[in-house]
Amino acid sequence: MSAIEQAIQTIRRGAGELISEAELAKKLAEKRPLRIKLGLDPTAPDLHLGHTVVINKLRDFQNLGHQVQFLIGDFTGMIGDPTGKNQTRLPLTRAEIEKNAKTYQEQVFKVLDPAKTQVLYNSEWSDKLGAEGIIRLAQKYTVSQLLERDDFSKRFAEERPIALHELLYPLMQGYDSVAMKADVELGGTDQKFNLLVGRELQRSFGQEPQCILTMPLLEGLDGKEKMSKSLGNYVGIAEPPHEIFGKLMSISDELMWRYIDLLSFEPPEKIKAWKSEHPRDVKARFAREIVARFHSPKAAEQAQAEFNSRFREGETPAEIPEVTVKAPEGGILIAQLLKQAGLTPSTTEAQRMIEQGGVKLDGERVSDKALKVAGGRTVVAQVGKRKFARITVK
Repeated sequence: MSAIEQAIQTIRRGAGELISEAELAKKLAEKRPLRIKLGLDPTAPDLHLGHTVVINKLRDFQNLGHQVQFLIGDFTGMIGDPTGKNQTRLPLTRAEIEKNAKTYQEQVFKVLDPAKTQVLYNSEWSDKLGAEGIIRLAQKYTVSQLLERDDFSKRFAEERPIALHELLYPLMQGYDSVAMKADVELGGTDQKFNLLVGRELQRSFGQEPQCILTMPLLEGLDGKEKMSKSLGNYVGIAEPPHEIFGKLMSISDELMWRYIDLLSFEPPEKIKAWKSEHPRDVKARFAREIVARFHSPKAAEQAQAEFNSRFREGETPAEIPEVTVKAPEGGILIAQLLKQAGLTPSTTEAQRMIEQGGVKLDGERVSDKALKVAGGRTVVAQVGKRKFARITVK
């Protein structure tokens, strides 16, 4: 196997679609560091494991000797990419974007080699375009081409609104590739349309079109929706070790293999051998690997020891958050209590957890969604296996 074939094999591992292998082989044959682009809009603070699926692939490119261009979309983030959404998404302010971008820049180097990473902000060239520049850019693409994007075509057919700024988003992302002279652009499978726009714009600007490598979207802890902070089904890479470990131990056995395939750095032959082991042991080994990656091996050992003490031996943690909530006259409904205490993101989720038998008060399982907790009490609430709080009700 030639060096180029070996490189492509590494690049393809765990990936979705490569457009195209022949073009990439030609670029690799030039024996120069390729410019590998990944753009992320900082629409929420902190990176999660879903982000690292594609960031890990950037790491593979770095190990092969290429230059990573990590683009923070401080301009496009204000537009708001509706990818995968069937409705208009509210854009963020510049201040919100800058605050989130700071955490992205700090956290990405938990995976990437800083010496081989160029951090860029697309406001650097997009701000300079001005109205005239954006209008000229818009001349290079037609409305019918943009409506080929799945979420746009569905909304158009269903006569639901599509704001003009949303149509500009793929063009601005594509223009990033022109400004950066990207050789390869990475993105999730839901980004394919935008990545292809980048190829077309590069051609129109006289550049050699970038290759495209899409990466699978990682499902969240629920195993249904893609991992997202807004859905509360995420594992943040900056979360405390015990939180990361506990969340990974909570996933289903089936989902565990999906996470391992997309996130583990262990060799494929070693992962194959894990298939004969008990899923709980495999899950713990994988959780240790992830905690060690984003914290330290010692932190991973401590997180596992705490998990074993708390859940295998049935102990309540020695240190749990203490919160105070106010109850109306007659007491506060259990679902409201859990939401206000930060144990669930919503009352709907609290009710769902009660229905599933996942809520306890002072060690007793709660089955009545109409239960009220009177003021003047302090209770220990537990949601699922990992979330605890000592709640004082006033």
